[in-house]
Amino acid sequence: MSERDQHVAVIGLGYVGLPLAIGLADAGRTVVGLDIDTRKVEGLKRGESHIPDVSSEAVDRLVRSGCFIATTDPDALREPDAIFICVPTPLDAMRAPDLSFIRSAAESVQPRLRRGHLIVLESTTYPGTTEEVLQPMLESTGLRAGIDFDLAFVPERTDPGQVESKGWTILNTPKVVGGLTPGSAERAGTLLAALGAPVHIVSSPRAAEMAKLLENTFRSVNIALVNELALLCERMNIDVWEVIGAAATKPFGFMPFRPGAGAGGHCIPVDPLYLSWKAREFDFHTNFIDLAAQVNQDMPYHVVDLIVRGLSKQGRALGGAHILVLGVAFKRDIDDARNSPAERVIELLIERGATVAYHDPHVPRFRAGGNVFHRQRETLESVPLTDAALAAADCVVIVTGHTSIDYRRVAAQARLVVDTGNAVPRDSQANVVRLGAPM
Repeated sequence: MSERDQHVAVIGLGYVGLPLAIGLADAGRTVVGLDIDTRKVEGLKRGESHIPDVSSEAVDRLVRSGCFIATTDPDALREPDAIFICVPTPLDAMRAPDLSFIRSAAESVQPRLRRGHLIVLESTTYPGTTEEVLQPMLESTGLRAGIDFDLAFVPERTDPGQVESKGWTILNTPKVVGGLTPGSAERAGTLLAALGAPVHIVSSPRAAEMAKLLENTFRSVNIALVNELALLCERMNIDVWEVIGAAATKPFGFMPFRPGAGAGGHCIPVDPLYLSWKAREFDFHTNFIDLAAQVNQDMPYHVVDLIVRGLSKQGRALGGAHILVLGVAFKRDIDDARNSPAERVIELLIERGATVAYHDPHVPRFRAGGNVFHRQRETLESVPLTDAALAAADCVVIVTGHTSIDYRRVAAQARLVVDTGNAVPRDSQANVVRLGAPM
């Protein structure tokens, strides 16, 4: 590699940007990390990581060596020759793509863009964003993409919680690269190959953008399928968990997905809707995507219905009941609660008059409420999972089944358990209402 590829900047130091920055710094690059969150940056300067998948030891070592520098100053983008944009791409209030963070990052790059720069967008978005949004903003400087500077899209493939389990991480997950020109793709691919994972180059940024949305739409649709099957199994008095286990014995042509309280995280509830929104520009209606989103969004309502039915069998109403929710992270054994179905479950319970508390060993504080119910969003704090707390609850609802919790003990102490993830052992059945199973 040439000397120009040794100095890298990463805009956005969240779940995607920080692992990338630390990975490249560990691979021998000098990396500047830019973020608007002052507290996050100050913590990184002290060698403290805010991401479980990045150790504070690694951050401290790289900060001390000068290989990683965290800052809030956009002028730090002037020196690096490669700039990665790793910012959030949420949905707005109307569930349309919100590219404000990408535009803000581009505005930071614009006055500092120079010949020879490599700009790589890693934020998940709809096909065409790199060329229709980012490229015109950068070319407003008078420099031309593919000629004066290189431009590429590389989809992030982050799976939180995989470092401790020694699973797929940024160091071994293959990277897909779509460059505006073959030269842009080759340059971005060569730089990312330093992480150690294989690099797969596609023909264009659009192809790379679409590949990412295909990955997450595949998951969304299959999660919705098994969620809908769970509802059917309840009506047919069949245990969906037994069915999935049986089907999973087939060694080919089947991949097990499991039902739950909904689909959460930064990808599954959001990314397919980016594609659905963009498809309308081409007079195309994405039936599978929209139906899957509807099924998954309806699951929290079904969970609350299971709570109501369970309480009713015990002669209790939901209004005035004390509900203890276990697990508010969007998947087990992580601290990320973005778009967690627990938020909608809690909102619905509060709206219907229940008193709600929660316990999550990984999420000490959790925000629920908001515009949907014309209520003030409030911050809840995780309560200790004591025998007294379990016994005092009219119903314990398992939304996310963290493996550190003893669910046999939960079932023994609680009056009623609604288990949305098959966490409670099967010999603890008497007071358990299990999603997708006979009541």
